[in-house]
Amino acid sequence: MFSYIGICDFPNGDQSLRSARYFKELCASQKMDNFQLMIGVMMSYKTMTGLESKWTSVWPKKEEMADIFVDHPRAMNTLHYADYDCNTSLSHLIEAVEWGGPRLHAIQLDMIWPPDVIVKGLKRKFPNLRVVLQINANALEMVGNDPAILVEWIKKYDGSLDYVLLDKSHGKGVRMDAEVLLPFARAIADKLPNIGLAAAGGLGPSTVYLAEPLIREFPTISLDMQGKLRPSGNAMDPIDWSMAHTALLLAVAMYLK
Repeated sequence: MFSYIGICDFPNGDQSLRSARYFKELCASQKMDNFQLMIGVMMSYKTMTGLESKWTSVWPKKEEMADIFVDHPRAMNTLHYADYDCNTSLSHLIEAVEWGGPRLHAIQLDMIWPPDVIVKGLKRKFPNLRVVLQINANALEMVGNDPAILVEWIKKYDGSLDYVLLDKSHGKGVRMDAEVLLPFARAIADKLPNIGLAAAGGLGPSTVYLAEPLIREFPTISLDMQGKLRPSGNAMDPIDWSMAHTALLLAVAMYLK
């Protein structure tokens, strides 16, 4: 299974290709052979179905999504699908994947414990699609912030998940506390070793070091970055690609220590 370092909110295919090529250069070390750059693009239930959303003018139109994803060996083209109101059905997820186009490799479910039946159905429909489940602060509260209960809830998906993303920030730039995430990561690694670990939470050029305790204990853990890649820290602003590439450089350096 590939590990990844993710950046969410790519605006177009040119930037995706430039970043994938840059990431390839950074990962020239043999130690990084199994890492890809997650090319992340946001969509929500509302933006896909035409409902009013504050993100409608910020995120790419669904008709533009497929062109953002590029054919590059280091690219893990990923649709980040958000629905915290639990309106999504299997047909909605299938439609979202289809908007992703032929170069889509993965979907991240930014949802609070989506019904296992629709996640299993998605995996049956697209068996080669990698599925990432975001476990955010609300999802952890629902399992009492108990690592053992978290594992039991993940087991309900019965092998349909490829990665679990521990993310208390919800993409809003809240700083990661690795010591808080470590017990959950240990429980997943111990009881569900076939699921890839990933973590996020306010990572950017000045904060990516916060993930170092996780990398030291889990050298193949994946990372995802979003909110802290803008000078303003506002996720509604465009990414500063100088900041993003600096964050990639610093993240790769941590894995190579």
